[in-house]
Amino acid sequence: QVQLAESGGGLVQPGASLRLSCATSGRTFSGYAMAWFRQAPGKEREFVASIRWSGGVTEYADSVRGRFTIPRDNTKNTLYLQMNTLKLEDAAVYFCASGRSLSGLRVDYDNWGRGTQVTVSS
Repeated sequence: QVQLAESGGGLVQPGASLRLSCATSGRTFSGYAMAWFRQAPGKEREFVASIRWSGGVTEYADSVRGRFTIPRDNTKNTLYLQMNTLKLEDAAVYFCASGRSLSGLRVDYDNWGRGTQVTVSS
């Protein structure tokens, strides 16, 4: 059984950095893709970034490209989201997800964590 558990959320000021973690278990993710999505109050869940576990090919939403990165640690089976220069509009619940293809579409991911809250406020 695949389990994904996010952590690392919190309250930060605009311009700050934060690193989210997604601990994984129940599967070897070689050959799979993993992603971060986020959902702000009253808005649809939106794609943030994705990575193919083997090879490290990445994709980013335009809104975060150049500020966020999505590294992973194969030895710890952990996915990260490094968020720099945070903006007010980055505030949301952040979810990690796993799926079979590198994609920005929610439907392509079949396992999800419960999310971690990121609040950006001055």
